[in-house]
Amino acid sequence: MTFIKKLSITLITFVAIFGLTACSDDKAENAGEKVDQMVHDAGNALEDAGDKVGDMADDAGNAVEDACEKVKEGVKAKDTDC
Repeated sequence: MTFIKKLSITLITFVAIFGLTACSDDKAENAGEKVDQMVHDAGNALEDAGDKVGDMADDAGNAVEDACEKVKEGVKAKDTDC
């Protein structure tokens, strides 16, 4: 699931829960616990998305380095490290 999709789902859920708790007779504690859980879930979603972006950046860097080394090997450069 993409970062934007996770964030959208989290925000929609947060608004729905907040709206429902405002209209219900539940105690304020229950509403607060639900909001805390939503904030925690949103934080986890953001952390997961950040991890995925970091992994993608590492993969891209490795691919560029591999391509550079292949080019240097192709032209028979003395130093093949990039």
